[in-house]
Amino acid sequence: MEQPTKDRLYRSALQVLRFLKWVLYSGATGLLVGAVASAFHLGIDWGAHLRADRPWVLLLLPLGGVAIVLLYRLSGMEKDQGTNLVLVAVREAEPMRLRTAPLIFLATILTHLVGGSAGREGAALQLGGSLGAWMGKAVHLDAKDRRVMVMCGMSAAFSALFGTPMTAVLFSMEVVSVGVMYYAALVPCTVSALTAFQVAQAMGLHRTPGYEMGAASALSPLTMAQAAALGLLCALVSILFCKVMHTAPKVYARFLPDPLLRAAALVGSQDYNGAGDAVIRRMLSGETIPAAFLLKILFTALTLGAGFRGGEIVPALFTGAAFGTLAGPLLGLPHGFGGALGMAAVFCGATNCPMTSMMLAFELFGGEGLPLYGLCCGVSYMLSGYYGLYSEQKIVYSKFRTQWVNKKAK
Repeated sequence: MEQPTKDRLYRSALQVLRFLKWVLYSGATGLLVGAVASAFHLGIDWGAHLRADRPWVLLLLPLGGVAIVLLYRLSGMEKDQGTNLVLVAVREAEPMRLRTAPLIFLATILTHLVGGSAGREGAALQLGGSLGAWMGKAVHLDAKDRRVMVMCGMSAAFSALFGTPMTAVLFSMEVVSVGVMYYAALVPCTVSALTAFQVAQAMGLHRTPGYEMGAASALSPLTMAQAAALGLLCALVSILFCKVMHTAPKVYARFLPDPLLRAAALVGSQDYNGAGDAVIRRMLSGETIPAAFLLKILFTALTLGAGFRGGEIVPALFTGAAFGTLAGPLLGLPHGFGGALGMAAVFCGATNCPMTSMMLAFELFGGEGLPLYGLCCGVSYMLSGYYGLYSEQKIVYSKFRTQWVNKKAK
């Protein structure tokens, strides 16, 4: 056999072995992270239900905040960067500590129990990323492969928590460096996310998919103009969301420099504290709450800026739903569809992830009206500029011209 033929066979065999390696590792990651993330989901649900049944638990909000700050201080993680650390771990192979997983697990459940306004998917990225990094280290993968394991963990945790596996895959590949997709992680992240999703379903989660939002608008020149106008407005809302999130810690640092005092200064509200999923469903089904999007931004900034733990994604979806159900009908869009467009577009503007946002709309609301989701999200992505929730997110490719810019989100 000629040498070139032997070389081709060797390379082909090597590729098959790599494929099998990643199916094995990513499947194992999906099983482990899916189980942990499902338990995390059940813990958050327990906390939210307990708070709803016993409203007086909101009075413990300051005490819960103090407990979280002390927990991170005693663990040597007081200056933890949260989701930003996960982004750096993927882009620059920075190590992640395993202790991040139990800390974010306990702290986020406690945040939801006492009524802190925070989500869970951002926490899932930290939970899954730290477990993925630990597994990569345990099987002695090199630095480049450990990056993929972090993304597998992110995808698995996001998928198990939110029930949107393909959104989870795209988000893990898209959020780190805007304009560059980590395609090498496509198969591992997909296997991990789908495995975790099935684990979550086996534990009784995500049996009912998505949200009910009524009929979507048909594609026409008029609805295109309406969706584009809403996308422009959602871009402004997403900029406001990001600016307030980044400003709150600075205000706290100036007026309440002691983290314990910050945590003790909060008060609560059943509608605007917690993730707010029930309120999202109420709004999509026909309820309009004019000031809800501003109040949710405020409560989330106060909560996370004070040292509570959780994510920003569901609060961003809440903000988008509240604004969309308010502005959408004014533009002539159906109430629920306006809220759905707002959810996807504000999420897109805040995370700079247009492909993820369109897949999120598909998995949450179905394929009806998908071209309008794409247009609304595209406008929001472009006009939100270089703002973003995560300060370690890099905008690699310009939103306006065919050139590299390589700047961090602000």
